[in-house]
Amino acid sequence: MDKKLKIYIALFIAIVGGLMYADATKPKPINWFPSFVATHKIPYGTYVLKAELPSLFPKTIVQEIHQSPFQFLADSTKSGTYFFLNGSLNFDKAEFKKLLAFVARGNTVFVATNGANIDTLGLETQQIITTEFDENFEIALLNPAFSETTFTFDRPSANLVFSKIDTLKSTALGKLKITNQEKEFVAEGVNFIKHQHGKGNFYFHTAPLLFTNYNLLKETNATYVANALSYIPADQPILWDAYYKNGKSKISSPMHYVLGSENLKWAYYIALIGVLFFVVFKSKRVQRLIPVVEPLKNQTLAFTRTVANMYYEKSEHKNIATHKITYFQEHIRTKLHLPTSVINESFYNHLAARSGNKKEDIISLFKTITTIGQLKNITKEQLINLNKKIESFMEKQSRS
Repeated sequence: MDKKLKIYIALFIAIVGGLMYADATKPKPINWFPSFVATHKIPYGTYVLKAELPSLFPKTIVQEIHQSPFQFLADSTKSGTYFFLNGSLNFDKAEFKKLLAFVARGNTVFVATNGANIDTLGLETQQIITTEFDENFEIALLNPAFSETTFTFDRPSANLVFSKIDTLKSTALGKLKITNQEKEFVAEGVNFIKHQHGKGNFYFHTAPLLFTNYNLLKETNATYVANALSYIPADQPILWDAYYKNGKSKISSPMHYVLGSENLKWAYYIALIGVLFFVVFKSKRVQRLIPVVEPLKNQTLAFTRTVANMYYEKSEHKNIATHKITYFQEHIRTKLHLPTSVINESFYNHLAARSGNKKEDIISLFKTITTIGQLKNITKEQLINLNKKIESFMEKQSRS
């Protein structure tokens, strides 16, 4: 290995090492993906809420449900508070029918989402749209016991409120208020309601981001969440939905799993670099220079022309014709796979089928060959006639 190659390899290793160190030490960007997953500590995960539920409800248990509500509620003896928290929830009719029956038996369903299929209960939502460039969001509970304390949320929100509720069965529990940069009132609406159904209740909240890690760790906003959850019966088990989550784990392929882990990803990259080094050095060791050997020139055509000219100049037409006939018969044997020892009707039929020539033309050609074979000398015109017939045969065969 020469000195220059060693320098290149050292530079390559230094660059790769520098890139790996820079990638490992650089600050990771904040992940604002709204996953709502209980094991995620990102801003819009629900790790804090899930961890604090046992302290908020010390007299009950918190159970994670990894099945769809339709499957889980197939057992009609299930009871408790089914807690749904996600960006959107798309219950089908059969599934929502199970939830209705679950609540009618005296249980509770708490739903915090930007959108859900709740038309069955006569509830509709709409988005508050203002012309303000910089909006401020304030949320509050309407119960006087919570002293009308207002909490703020400084991240973009869907601004959903209830535009239609069943006033006989629904009770407004909280509101969303929007102000401008000067803290002037712009718009407001109800964003938290209780809806009675049978012996139980539904609780619908249109701002699920308020229950995520970012909001719970911001100032005193955790008090709002604790007050909102105080409506849930304290003596019922809490059934935490882990099925309807934007960020629930999915492994689409083994490579997706490898690249999704920081340690496995770097192990994979280092292995690729190691294979590259192996290929470079191994090929350097085993590769040998192969001498260039000039192929032998094909002199057959030149030799044939020389011999033909010699015969032609001496007017030995019979010798030329004999060579052409011999070459033609050899062509039939090797290329068309027909023996030429017996020339009969069967031979003509097979040769016509394989060469694409007419049987009459073949018979005429072989009559010419027989005639020339019986003569001791032939004229120039007879040689030309034989040559034309053989060339015509070859041309038609090439087109077939």
